[in-house]
Amino acid sequence: MLLTIDVGNTNVTIGIFSQDKLIGNFRLTPGMTRTSDEFGTAIGEILRYNAIEKEDIDDVIIASVVPKIMHSLTSGIIKYFGVHPILVEPGIRTGVKIITENPRQIGADRIVNAAGAMGLYGGPAIVIDYGTATTYDLISADGAYVSGVIAPGIRTSAEALWSKAAKLPEIEIRKPDHILAKETISSMQAGLVFGQIGQTEYIVKNMIAESGYENVKVVATGGLGSLISKETDCIDIYDPELTLQGLRLIYEKESKNRGAER
Repeated sequence: MLLTIDVGNTNVTIGIFSQDKLIGNFRLTPGMTRTSDEFGTAIGEILRYNAIEKEDIDDVIIASVVPKIMHSLTSGIIKYFGVHPILVEPGIRTGVKIITENPRQIGADRIVNAAGAMGLYGGPAIVIDYGTATTYDLISADGAYVSGVIAPGIRTSAEALWSKAAKLPEIEIRKPDHILAKETISSMQAGLVFGQIGQTEYIVKNMIAESGYENVKVVATGGLGSLISKETDCIDIYDPELTLQGLRLIYEKESKNRGAER
């Protein structure tokens, strides 16, 4: 079995694949102060709860945007699973050609999402990830990473509101019944949700116009992507497992590459 690990700023998302089938996924908090033993035992216990023993894991692949925890996480994987994980970093075979000015600045999660979108849906495509930041990535028909846009995520915007404005409360992020809000909480919800919908539609429209691409598939992922994708016609596909599937596809390419070199 393959263990895929996506380390984000908010969550560590873990997927378990049996060949090309995702048979389970779960989340941990990144825990900047977690030790290798804490990571190893936490992942092992969750696997065991899902009737999977650590001996069943043949390989591990990790994509991370949080460098601070990588030493502890990789050490925990090696110690408790006896596997040296593959890291999505410069030099690994992803199938995505990056043609931006500084390819090393593109986050591993965005490369993985691009690989997932191309492998599952083809291009050209715009991949939207609703996470701590909302990212919009343009992928050409031949699988090249062309351009990207970064905006504050919905939850990040919400936290800025209630942490910076003394009288604004912490709220649940959901779509209110009406945009013409009558009180503070629904006013905040309307601004956050409808504002994100408007942002999505404007950015997608202009990315397609400037690129000149035709028949662009718009693929969304990320926890709050389900909320936005239901409210706009500009998103064609919502795939909550896109990043995990992208990790699987990259693992398969890298495994073939390593096998060919032997």
